[in-house]
Amino acid sequence: MEPIIHINRRDFLAQLGITAGALVIGSGLSCVALAVNAPAGEASPANTLGYFVSITPDGTVDIICHRMEMGQGINTSVPQIIADELEADWTRVKVTLGKADTRYGDQSTGGSASIRKFFAHIRQMGAVARDMLEQAAAHHWKVDKSAVKAQQHFVVNSKTGEKLAFGDLAAEAAKLPMPDPTKVRLKTEKEFRLIGKDVKLTGHENIAQGKAIYAQDIQLPDMLVATIERPPVVGGKVKNFDDTEAKKIKGVVAVVRLKDRSIPVGMSPVSGVAVLATNTWAALEGRKKLKVEWDLGSNASHNSEPYKQQLAATVREPGAVVRGKGKVNDHSYNPERTVEAVYTMPYHHHMSMETPAATAVIKDGKCTVWTGTQTPQWCKNLVIAELGFDPEKDGDKVEVNTTLMGGAFGRKGKNDFALEAVELAKATGKPVKVIWSREDDVKHGYYHSIAANYCKAEITDKKTADFWVQRVAHPPIDWTFNGTADTPSDGLLGLGFADIPFALNNFSCETQKASTHVRIGWFRAVQNLHNAFAISSFVDELAAKASISTRQMWMNLLGEDRLIDPRKEGFTGWKNYDQLTEDYAVDTRRMKNVINTLAEKTGLEKKLPANEGWGLAFANSFNSYSAAVTKVRVVNKKVEVLEMHTAIDCGLVVTPDRVRSQMEGAMIMGLSMALYSQITIKDGVIEQSNFHDYQVARMPEIPPLFVHLIESDKAPGGVGEPGLPAVVPSITNAIYQASGVRVRDLPVNKTLAV
Repeated sequence: MEPIIHINRRDFLAQLGITAGALVIGSGLSCVALAVNAPAGEASPANTLGYFVSITPDGTVDIICHRMEMGQGINTSVPQIIADELEADWTRVKVTLGKADTRYGDQSTGGSASIRKFFAHIRQMGAVARDMLEQAAAHHWKVDKSAVKAQQHFVVNSKTGEKLAFGDLAAEAAKLPMPDPTKVRLKTEKEFRLIGKDVKLTGHENIAQGKAIYAQDIQLPDMLVATIERPPVVGGKVKNFDDTEAKKIKGVVAVVRLKDRSIPVGMSPVSGVAVLATNTWAALEGRKKLKVEWDLGSNASHNSEPYKQQLAATVREPGAVVRGKGKVNDHSYNPERTVEAVYTMPYHHHMSMETPAATAVIKDGKCTVWTGTQTPQWCKNLVIAELGFDPEKDGDKVEVNTTLMGGAFGRKGKNDFALEAVELAKATGKPVKVIWSREDDVKHGYYHSIAANYCKAEITDKKTADFWVQRVAHPPIDWTFNGTADTPSDGLLGLGFADIPFALNNFSCETQKASTHVRIGWFRAVQNLHNAFAISSFVDELAAKASISTRQMWMNLLGEDRLIDPRKEGFTGWKNYDQLTEDYAVDTRRMKNVINTLAEKTGLEKKLPANEGWGLAFANSFNSYSAAVTKVRVVNKKVEVLEMHTAIDCGLVVTPDRVRSQMEGAMIMGLSMALYSQITIKDGVIEQSNFHDYQVARMPEIPPLFVHLIESDKAPGGVGEPGLPAVVPSITNAIYQASGVRVRDLPVNKTLAV
């Protein structure tokens, strides 16, 4: 296979044949710049900014997208927005994935942020380019700009009906002063041609034909392939090793001990012994022959099941109040009206289909990396630090080229695998590709937090609840960077816990401390997962106690239509996913609409045959509102999932097909998490190793899936993560409705056959 070619802007322009007169638009987070008459192949002011759009004389619109593609479709949606505002013909748009560069603006692709945080800026890029093309056409026809309008790759003279193609106007447009991007006219929603429509997806032919390039595909001359034996316990170190037999394997070139690193390791590797060979087979066989003696360290005493029980006991005790109202401590609960429960969720792993990989080469004082990463700029900064470069003076000595990712779910936001490649390239003086097997990925990942949630409340005469107490305990992600962290940060507490939207007169949201023994990291929807499992399960339990439908209990708890700001109720650290503007106010009307719409579309409250049940759950996350409804059958203590539905109000939808795809994926992932997926730990060692013991749903196990998109004119919310949190409790609630068995400790297969 030929080596992947990732090009910078200079090479991009040169290879496109862009000469003086091509229109080049670039955009950072708050500004747009124009490269005027840039000589072929030369850098221009646009090179210093985030996105940019180029229009060549033949009319081709070339877009570099700095957001990272991992299967979610951002390489379609971002260019789609630009092309719509530009009035470009989608069939004449080309897209290139940008490499790591701070001049591109924020490249970290996670938190369902690509559209919801940057929608306006992306639109401005297309609008500026359109405006300049219209100015050029007006000058050509010697008419006022109001007399011309861009339409589908042409600018039309409204007086004469004449047309000028974008390519013909590019040279003249490039000579014009750039308008203020904040003052250019943006389209009204009625004028959208591409936004809100399904378009041909970018690059999917290459994926289907096996031509797409992923991190595992990189090939360089004289490259060595490395596979690493890592300590089985986080914090463990190599005591000694014998590589005699490993070096006898044909193709093995070297065995290198990676340097020890103290915990918490952050994004750094966890040490180990690397076998480097001329081919993958030799590297893997050589590793099997290694004999390594480990100092396992203090985490060798960690066992997940007793630790979970410890968390469950902890949350039954009063904790630190992070948000509250009224009085709950002095209340005397009526046992006939009170529901109290503890919900637990195990560790989970991402299990993306493509395991981590990275290639690095150090030559002539410069380091070049190829990898699939959600955080390319962070990766670059880590490499700079790893090599001891000065970040101010030596930034250009490190280049991080990005590849497509075959799934990520947060795992590839960490860059330990890239640093492994850099360390080994430095040690050997050769290009090195580090590959992770599935077993490496499962046993040495960054896991979603094991967690315990406690809920208690009393039913009122009005069939709602009051004197609500909830507590949470889990090892926080913050520990990965700060070894003293033992409670969730405000950011984590704002993920479906301290931001509960209920109309309660008295409530208390509390946290407890928890120690950390494995690497904890971002996972799809993050803390929303265990918080939504607990709260949606608890609402279902409250409904059963009150003898009303679960939907009605949601309506009663949400109360009157209103906008919610938890900061006004004591949760001063609430960040609303970094969207504290009025456009993203938390809206109970939208919540109720999602729940009611899905209930009506599924026939949620219609009578079912014996042993069947519908389960309802809801969660708002990442500035979107999502509900899930699942139907199950339980016979002879065996669960069969019959159908699954989700509904989402994510504001303005850019690419409906991608939203449906993300929601379908969320249902399948949630099905796996609910029924059988879990990471367990014995004596500090991850017990699972592959799909046979970390089970995910197979194709025959997937029931019919239905996605219901709620029409909305609100600002775009997140999509990649919001669909998942409600899925798990919709399944467990359905099990209760079908069988009377209440599942509070996941996965379900610990209680019932699946």
